[in-house]
Parts: sequence; C-alpha cells; structure tokens
Amino acid sequence: MAVPFISEVKRTHTCGQLTATNIGEEVVLFGWVHNRRDHGGAVFIDLRDRDGLTQVVFEPDHAEAHGLAGSLRLEFCIGVRGKVVSRGKNVNPKMKTGEIEVKASDLTIFNRSEPTPFPIEDAIDTSEEKRLAHRYLDLRRAPLQKSLMTRSKMNALTRAYMVEKGFLELETPFMGKYTPGGARNFLVPSRMNAGKFYALAESPQLYKQLFMVAGFDRYFQIVKCFRDEDLRVDRQPEFTQIDVEMSFVNQDDIFTTIEGLLKKLWGEVMGIDVPTPFMRMDFYESMAKYGNDKPDLRFGLEHTVLTDLIREHGEAGGVPMMFEAVQNKGIVKAMVIPADKAMSRAESDKLEEFAKQAGAKGLARAKVGEGGEWTQSPLSKTISPALRAAINQAVGAKTGDLLLFQFGKEALVHTVMANLRVHIAKKLGLIPEYGSGGQWKFLWVVNPPLFEHDEETNTWVAAHHAFTRPHDEDVPYLLTDPGRVKCHRYDVVLNGFEIGGGSIRLHDPKVQAEVFKALGIGDEEAQAKFGFLLDALKFGAPPHGGIALGMDRLAFLLTGTESLRDVIPFPKTKTGTDLMTGAPGDVDDRQLRELHVRPVPPPQK
Repeated sequence: MAVPFISEVKRTHTCGQLTATNIGEEVVLFGWVHNRRDHGGAVFIDLRDRDGLTQVVFEPDHAEAHGLAGSLRLEFCIGVRGKVVSRGKNVNPKMKTGEIEVKASDLTIFNRSEPTPFPIEDAIDTSEEKRLAHRYLDLRRAPLQKSLMTRSKMNALTRAYMVEKGFLELETPFMGKYTPGGARNFLVPSRMNAGKFYALAESPQLYKQLFMVAGFDRYFQIVKCFRDEDLRVDRQPEFTQIDVEMSFVNQDDIFTTIEGLLKKLWGEVMGIDVPTPFMRMDFYESMAKYGNDKPDLRFGLEHTVLTDLIREHGEAGGVPMMFEAVQNKGIVKAMVIPADKAMSRAESDKLEEFAKQAGAKGLARAKVGEGGEWTQSPLSKTISPALRAAINQAVGAKTGDLLLFQFGKEALVHTVMANLRVHIAKKLGLIPEYGSGGQWKFLWVVNPPLFEHDEETNTWVAAHHAFTRPHDEDVPYLLTDPGRVKCHRYDVVLNGFEIGGGSIRLHDPKVQAEVFKALGIGDEEAQAKFGFLLDALKFGAPPHGGIALGMDRLAFLLTGTESLRDVIPFPKTKTGTDLMTGAPGDVDDRQLRELHVRPVPPPQK
C-alpha cells in the first residue's frame, strides 16, 4: 500500500538537521538524489536539499522500498521515511549529518530526472553560458544556494535594523517620467498614451525626496532599479539597492546609521566585529594617492603626484615629455614597487602592455641603483641629477625599488595608475584575485566637487545630480568658479568597491536656482525637467539627505564570490541577455502597433 507522502506524511526534518541526538527516531525527508551507490544487497544514496545531505540506506528487509530504490538515479525528486541509526565507525566528518544515516522503510518517487547537462556539484568546470541556460539546475548547487540564503538573511537583518531605528518601508513607482542625469534609462512605451514613454527608475531618488517633503521623516526600501549601461563584473542592468532617506539630519547622522547597519550585517552574517566609525578620506586625497574615489586600502602601493616637482625643475629637469604634459595642464604620477617585491625585466615589460590596454601610450620605468642612480630606463640618460634626487625623495625610493611613471591628461593618468595598482597587488599576492582575503577596509570618501567640466561641450555638468547641497562656504563661487565648489556627497567604500553613495540634498530653492544657472539650465528648462520636485521644495521642505547601498555588491563581497552573477538568482550576461528564457526577445507587429512603436534596424557595419 502506497504511503500518502505530503497529503498525510509530512516532512519532519531537512537533510542537514539530523545528528546523533536523533538516533532511534522515525523521520521523513524530501529532496533530490545527490549520488547513489549499489553495494549488492543494500542501496545507498545521499539525499540533498538546500540545508545539506543525509545518507539513506535501503535494505532488503523492506522489500518494496528496496526494490524501488534500484531504479533511483541522480536528481530524482523523492520522499523517504525511515529510522535514524548510527553509522558506527563509518562516520563522515565532512557532512553535518555524518554521524547517522536513515534506514528507509518507505520510498516514493515524486519525479524522475533526465540526465542533467552538467553535474550538480560544488565545483564544476562547466561554462557559465551552459549553467546560465539551465540556471534552475545551477541553483541546485550548494555554493549558489548558500549565497542566496546569505542574501535572504541580509534582507531580513536590514529590515529589522531599519525598523528598529524608526524607518518606514515605503514603495516607489518603477515606471516614471524620464529625467536627465545619471545613467541611461530603459524606456517603456505607453499603449494608452500614443508616442509617450515611461522610464524605468534608475533609483527612487526624486520620489524619496518627496517622501521627506510629505513628512515621513525616515524612509527605506529594498528596491529593484534599472540602468541601461554597459555591464562588468559588478554591474547588472537590473539591480537591488537598500535605499535610505532621512530628514533633519547632517552627513554625520547618515554615516552613523549606515555604519550601524553594515556592522550588524558583518556581525550576524560573518561573525566579524567591524570597528566604527569608519575612516574618512577627502575625495582629492583619494584621487591623488589611489587614482580613484573607491580605493582598496588592504595594501599600499600609493601614488605620488610629481606635477609640481616637474614644473619647478622645468626644461632643466631633462624629461621633456613630462614637462610638456605639465605645460598642457596634465599631471605626472609615480608608484614604487619595493625591492622586496622585485619583478624581473620581463614581468615589468608586461606591466607596460597592461597600461596600454588601460589606455596609456606607454609606461615609463626606472630601477633605483646604489646611490639613487636610475638604471634600466631611457629616463636615466637625460634626467638631471637634481630632479632625480627630488623624485627619489618624494616617493621614498630605496635601492632595488622599481619606479613606474605615468603622465598626461589627469583623468587618464588617474585611471591607468589606479588599474595598474590593483593589477600589481594581485600579481604580488598582496590581495587575492577575488574575495576579501580576510581583510575588510571600510571608509567614507567625502567632499567631492559638485561639478565636472565637460571638455567636449566646454560646459559644467553635475558630478552626481543637480540636487546635491554645496558646502556653505562655496556657495558664492557657484557662478564665478564652479570648479572649486565642493559638496556634501559621500561614498562608502569597501576593498576597492563602492558599496553605497548619497548626499545631503538641496532644500533651499534660491541655492537650487543658482546651481541650475551654473549648469546652464534656465528656469523654463528646469521646470520642464524637474518641475514636480521643484514645486514640492517650495512647500516647507525639510533639510534632508540619504544614501543607497548596493545590495548585490554587499552580497557579492560578503560571500566572497567571483562574480556579481553568483549572488543574483537569474542574472543577465555581459551583453544583457537571459540565456535561460531568451530575453530580450522579438514581439509581433500587432504588439508594436498597439504600442505605437516602429522598429528601426541597426546601421549596417
């Protein structure tokens, strides 16, 4: 007689729960056949669910179950009832349940499985494309299940912390009006409004500010956002962020709140007590020392800016290319690879190839010999002794050190040297290829510029968005010298990744109008683009500010996975496609007509 599994016989335990304390109990387990071993008389399987593995044995004294067990194959979905017994001397220390096994009395096969396109194992060498095409099978593997369970725990911890701190979880629309600035939006045609489009929200930025105007005081949301950007290891077209906004606060209040959240996440998930408050670093210091505003502080290899030295020594310094770069408003930077991390000539040559791939024309180098002389470098033939000595002193060069130089346009020099610094750190084993290596270096990067200069249009553009509050002392320079205006914007950084960013917002309509003027935006244009927010700010808007933390990046860092895709259940590829469902896909002409859209073929290459 068939046992009524599920309808009457319910699961009693997961496949990772049973220990020696359960010996003698009758239990019911559900799961998938992870492996199978037929020892002639008895049939052994490891039964798997998201919680772990349990060994189950089918013996001839339970003839019906034993006979059915002979047909079991990998990934069959089954139910088992039986008694927990000791494994005696055959303990498996690698399994949580390794002290026991279940001697089965009843078995049912819920569903049979065809041979899977790749093994369901922790470590496999199957291509990511094949795994993404069968993501539902890939997600059966323990590493991915652990990552997603960690992420689920992070969601629960975040909600508990924010509610405890008095925040309200409020929702904002996914489809709104397109507003310029930030990333490229995905557009959604409106069937009921011919020729009009919604924009998928790249963030709830404007809506959460309206919550502050509405008096909700403290808002948070774990929210899906959308950006039509080129992808990379830590970016997806749809992503999740922990979105936060607070009224009647300054920058320090926001830092304290977010540090508390991150401390809770690392403590509860990793068992690590993160020291607070986090270190703070000025934006310009970060750019000078590390070449970007998200420095990895787990290792040294800091940059030294030599621009003033080159300018002081002028043409007499004997390095015409460096002097020319400075005359053309460029910069000169150096980095030292210490002698105890010495590289061969061939290895240092490969660094130049890496620099070129990052956009550089080359990579000037010099080896420091006895007495500070430079060797293995064309620079040694022309550089003046005075400039060489000054550079050696500035960078702290010692005998055997390798000096690396980059000069030219500021943005390119920073980018090349920042990438080179991380590349060298990985080659020297200072940090692992991915993962934390057991080090967690949090910091806030603060006081960046409000504006950036667009060389192509020769105009000033908002470095973040037009609603960021400038420093009070810099307000007089909004129209006269926009480049010197700093603002209350901040990024929280961990191990070289920006994990969150935000700002104190502009709530003063008069200052807001001056910011728009600096950006070349007149009253009429401002009203057309941002009118609903500007109108709202006129009605007693409180001082407010906020931040958004990247939940995907937090999970990526906490789990130590190689790719952001490993912490997203159903991710897109580097080209934004879903190999499992075939998205994005074609639609028929009828659908396009209803949406008042006509496809335009891409230009011929």
